[in-house]
Amino acid sequence: MARRWILLPVLALGGLWWWAVLRLALAPEHAGVIEGAVAAGGWGLSLLPVHAAARPSAAREGRRRGRGGGGAGGGSLAGGRPLAPP
Repeated sequence: MARRWILLPVLALGGLWWWAVLRLALAPEHAGVIEGAVAAGGWGLSLLPVHAAARPSAAREGRRRGRGGGGAGGGSLAGGRPLAPP
């Protein structure tokens, strides 16, 4: 449900960016500072590393491989019950 409300602003900003880029490409003599700023800003957003993710910590990596790993949590749930074996 929330995705539908996000889609409208994303489409509006994308349309604004395309308008600025096409105006700069097709009629540069009529384009101004606003079109340049919108086009450069949209291009700059594409350089953000949105695909980057944090590397797993040593504790999580150790637990994943079955060696305990220590760290916070100690291998138990919040209620004090031990975790079930894999």
